[in-house]
Amino acid sequence: MEAYAEAGSYLSGEAHALLARLDRVRPFALYETMVPAAALSPDAQTAIEHFLARGQADLRRRVQAFLAWLDSTGRATPPEVAQRRFVALRGGFHDVLGQFDLFQEVITQRSERETGVWLSGLDVAAVEALTVPGTVLDTPVPVACYLDRGPGGAIRRINTRVPGRARSPLALIRIPRERMIGHGIGASLLHEVGHQVAALLDLVGSLRAALYDAERRCRDAASRTAFAYWGRTVSEIVADFFAVGKLGIAATLGLMSVVSLPRRFVFVAVPGDPHPFPYIRVRLSCAMGDALHPHPQWRSLSNLWGTLYPLPRVPDELSVLVRALEGSMPRFVDLLLRHRPPSLNGARMTELVPQSARAPQLLAARYRSWVVEPSLMRAAPPSVVFAVLGQARSTALITPEEESRLLGDLITHWALSSTLGTATRCAALPGKAFSES
Repeated sequence: MEAYAEAGSYLSGEAHALLARLDRVRPFALYETMVPAAALSPDAQTAIEHFLARGQADLRRRVQAFLAWLDSTGRATPPEVAQRRFVALRGGFHDVLGQFDLFQEVITQRSERETGVWLSGLDVAAVEALTVPGTVLDTPVPVACYLDRGPGGAIRRINTRVPGRARSPLALIRIPRERMIGHGIGASLLHEVGHQVAALLDLVGSLRAALYDAERRCRDAASRTAFAYWGRTVSEIVADFFAVGKLGIAATLGLMSVVSLPRRFVFVAVPGDPHPFPYIRVRLSCAMGDALHPHPQWRSLSNLWGTLYPLPRVPDELSVLVRALEGSMPRFVDLLLRHRPPSLNGARMTELVPQSARAPQLLAARYRSWVVEPSLMRAAPPSVVFAVLGQARSTALITPEEESRLLGDLITHWALSSTLGTATRCAALPGKAFSES
């Protein structure tokens, strides 16, 4: 029994050490420094702090229960059994640290000069794009953006798994650092927002079912192959659909800048890849843009892409797939536009995007009015700003340098306006005067 007692004392000390280290994990609000305009929104900050606090409180209860067990029946338990229970607790501790680290990078970047404020402005833009009146998206989803290396973005959607089998309390959107700040920033942001929209409305599930039915009705092998391919890649297609619906040609230009890769990567259909291979993905983006916002610009842009990556030089097998996909594209795009997901209660997917308001000629006219009266630009919603500046860039009404400057100023303005608006609302809340009693 002496070995049992020795093991119990050792494990008791280790459990107390876990508690001591757990107490060192402090709320972000106590030690992360940033200017107010760079801060997370109150909803996002609260969601993170409450999430971490719940995880730490749960682990603390488990450790205390383990210590109580050791003090009672645990010391008479074989040491290897007690050790297994402690190791499980230690795993929980690492899960808590993993959750902390997940958000630490997001928040620490807010302390970087300019970058922190820009990230806050992108938070505002993401929430605006995510809010669709009349749907479950009527209530804003907490969002936090952060930067990382690489050419493409990513999103950890709200309620997806994080370390410890918990679920994320907000949407975390990763923006490529190389896209700050330029015409591609809106495309990257809105594509990732599109993934969150698709998840909240179960667009991918309902579309896959519709595509499976379409595939079964196909009378030739080429069409069946094409619709099977659309079904496998529809999760990324939906996000592209949302982006081009919200941003117009700015979304496709942003996509082109991401997938402008060495030729061998542009014409590779990787098995299991949820992304359409780059050549066909840009072609499809142009086709969706033309269906949503008809204009000759889409055919011109699609032809330009074909000039940059001419098709005749691809292997025969891939050439057959490309012809099948391009042949089925009009029918596939029509299916997207007519699709009525159950989550929209009979409405079509096109109800999620502002079709008429993104007509290229209207966007160009809007830019010209902004040149005369710049204050109108600051009053416009972020997604409209991205769309208008992208359209202006596509027709050379604005230089890349001027676009970058304007976007930087506007993203900063969104962050500052949101911060001041929050401060004003907080100041208006009823409160009690300080008292010495």
